Parts: sequence; structure tokens; C-alpha cells
Amino acid sequence: MFLYNPLLAIFSHIFFIGISFYALQAIMPEKIIKKHRVFQAQLLFILLSFAIGSSVSNFFLNISYWAGRLPIFFS
Repeated sequence: MFLYNPLLAIFSHIFFIGISFYALQAIMPEKIIKKHRVFQAQLLFILLSFAIGSSVSNFFLNISYWAGRLPIFFS
């Protein structure tokens, strides 16, 4: 589908998943998670990190891909 460097894609996904996990630490789960559900709350944070990080990474990879293709349209 996309022709970008697979190594760049792997690092991009890992980077943005880490950033999203760090950003999610600002949420106070005590207010919204039931008591004694620590494992489920941690699992939710990990899954949300993957979902958000993958989406943001795909966005940046798509922008990078299309930015690289712009000169073709103007030549």
C-alpha cells in the first residue's frame, strides 16, 4: 500500500506508542476506574497507547509519503 522504509515505520510506531503512553499518564484513573481493578486499568492504558500511537504514527507516515510525492505532481 505505502512505499516507505519499513524500519522507519517500526521506529515511528514505537516512538508514538511510547509518547502516547507517557501522555496518558496525565489521566487520573482513580476518578473513572473501579477500585481493585488495577490490572484492567493497566491493560486499558496499554491498549489505548497502542491505538493512539499507531494512529498518530500512520498519520505522520502518510504525510511523509505524500510530501515526498508532491514534486511528481508539479513536474
